[in-house]
Amino acid sequence: MKRKLSFLFSILFCTALITLSSLLILNMYKDSKKSEFVFQPIQSHQPRQTFVEAKSYSQTITLGAIGDILIHDWVYNDAKTADGYDFTPMFQHIKQTLHQPDLLLANQETILGGKEIGISSYPLFNSPQEIGDALKDAGVDIVSTANNHSLDKGEKGLLASLHYLDTIRLPHVGTYKNANEKQKLQVLESNGIRVAYLSYTYGTNGIPVPKGKEFLVNLIDQKAMKEEITRAKQEADIIVMSIHWGNEYQRFPTAEQKELAQFLADEGVHVIFGHHPHVLQPMEWRKAADGHKTLVIYSLGNFLSGQNNNYKDIGGMATVEVTKTLDNDGVKISLNAPAFYPTYVSKIKRIRNYLVVPLQDADEFGLENAKTKYEEIQQHMLGNL
Repeated sequence: MKRKLSFLFSILFCTALITLSSLLILNMYKDSKKSEFVFQPIQSHQPRQTFVEAKSYSQTITLGAIGDILIHDWVYNDAKTADGYDFTPMFQHIKQTLHQPDLLLANQETILGGKEIGISSYPLFNSPQEIGDALKDAGVDIVSTANNHSLDKGEKGLLASLHYLDTIRLPHVGTYKNANEKQKLQVLESNGIRVAYLSYTYGTNGIPVPKGKEFLVNLIDQKAMKEEITRAKQEADIIVMSIHWGNEYQRFPTAEQKELAQFLADEGVHVIFGHHPHVLQPMEWRKAADGHKTLVIYSLGNFLSGQNNNYKDIGGMATVEVTKTLDNDGVKISLNAPAFYPTYVSKIKRIRNYLVVPLQDADEFGLENAKTKYEEIQQHMLGNL
């Protein structure tokens, strides 16, 4: 009897469970129908406007140049040592100043042919090669070599000088070993600004350039200059011309210098560093045909030489700031803050102990009224700017 009741109870319990489960499933199905997901149309994407702010990038460097390195016998005899020559002490008082420009040019007036050719002074110069080492140590980055003494020792002397400059890795411009070298522009770079250096001379003191080897020395020729300037525009941001011109010992430029300066400015030269007069000639701005400014320093005088008195022992370093700006309009070059640092070649013991010193401090090195002379020179060089 108990078994029958237990069996019956089991059947009823299973039936109730099945019925309840069916009701739950039915309710869940109804709820899911009510909450069925409804797709909404995708809204079209509105493009965002992006505003790109105009940006301008600029870099600035300082270009500098010093005048003639004209090594007379008094100078190289003073530099003589037991086993050669040492010119580095002659720059010790000005070295810190010379290292300030980012790029510094010097006019190497005399060839560096060395002892093998025979050291010599005026009128046919050949200097100890150690002067090149001293210039590099003092801060010079490149030398111009096209001048009236380029062929003082003929082709042999010129080639020996260039070979030594290459050996010490001191760049040079104006004289060349071959035609291929002449065609290669001398371009130096600093802080992202490329500077092309060019160099020409009015002549070579009547010594003819060997026939068929006109590449040895750049002689002033407007057609040749225009061609090289055109090439330089393609490879550099700034064009610097080192030029040998004017009249010796004349403190102001000639009409011919001014005419040539205007031609060079119109062709695209930015800075002109003049040499040859052995005395300082003023600085001025020249407005080019396209509106840009060209800075002209007509003569930087003697920086180191054996010449004395009448302003021949006063030289200096000219500098100018160059800024390259890149913006949406392209590349723009501007020149600013031209300056001049006068120097004096001291010889306290007559023609011994040669030193290049700041002019304003030269009273300590034997020059009377140095500060007055300093003010005079500053006015002479910067008065036209």
